[in-house]
Amino acid sequence: MPKRKDKITSAIGWSTADRIQVHGLDLPSEILGHVNLGDMAFMQVTGRKPTAPESIVFNAIAVTLVEHGITPSAMVARLTYMGAPESLQAAVAAGLCGLGTVFVGSMEGASKMLYAALPPGEKATEADLSRIAKETVAAYSAAGKIVPGLGHPVHKPVDPRTPRLFQIAEENDMSGLYVALMQLIQTEAEASSRKKLPINATGAIGAICCEFGFPQEIIRGFGVMARAIGLVGHILEETRNPIAFELWQRAEEEILQTSGPDAQ
Repeated sequence: MPKRKDKITSAIGWSTADRIQVHGLDLPSEILGHVNLGDMAFMQVTGRKPTAPESIVFNAIAVTLVEHGITPSAMVARLTYMGAPESLQAAVAAGLCGLGTVFVGSMEGASKMLYAALPPGEKATEADLSRIAKETVAAYSAAGKIVPGLGHPVHKPVDPRTPRLFQIAEENDMSGLYVALMQLIQTEAEASSRKKLPINATGAIGAICCEFGFPQEIIRGFGVMARAIGLVGHILEETRNPIAFELWQRAEEEILQTSGPDAQ
C-alpha cells in the first residue's frame, strides 16, 4: 500500500470563486483565445506550452489521428448510438474502447519498441542504429511477433501520411535518432521478410513521440484524445445519414442466407 499523503495535491489546475488556474496560467486571460486545442493537449501532458516547432509537429500528429473513415471504432460508435441515442457519450466511449494493438494503439507499441531498443538519453552512431535495427527485427521474428508500426492493409507500398509526418518533423527539428531507427527497422524487416512493409502512420507517430520524449504509457492517449473528436463527427453524420441500421440488417440477412435453415 502506498504511504498516505499529508495532503492531496495536483499541479494541473484549481479554481476559486473568481479564478481558474491551469498549469500555472490564468484560464480566461492567458489560455482562452491564445492556446489552440492541440497545444492545450500538449500542456495537459507536459505542464507547459509547446514551442512553435513543437506545436506544429504535435498538432500534425493529433490531426492525423482524428479520422480514418468507417473503421471498427466508428462502426461501434454508430451502432451504439443507434441503440442508445440518448447517450452520445456512451457511443463515443464504445468507439474508444477498440483503440488497441491493432488500431491506433499500435503507436504505443512502436514507441515501446523504440525506447527498449534505444533507451532515452542514449547516444548512437549510424552503425549502432543499423545493428540495433537488425537485433530488433530478429528478436520480433524469433518471438513470432509482428513488428509494430509496419504494414498497412490498404496503403502500399507507402502510407501517404508517413512521409508527410516525417517531413513536418524534419522541418521543425524533431527528426532524430528514433525516426532514423524506425526507418532502419523498416528496411531490415522488408529485407528479412521479402515483403513490402511501409511504416504506417502510427509507426511514424510512435517514432516522433519518442523524439518528444513522451512517456510510453501515455502515447496511446493522444489517439484517444484525437479519435474522440472524430467519433463525435461520425455520430452527427449518423443522425443525418444513418448507416448503422443497415449494417445491422445486412449482417442479419447475409448470415441468414449463409447459415440459416434454408442455406445451401
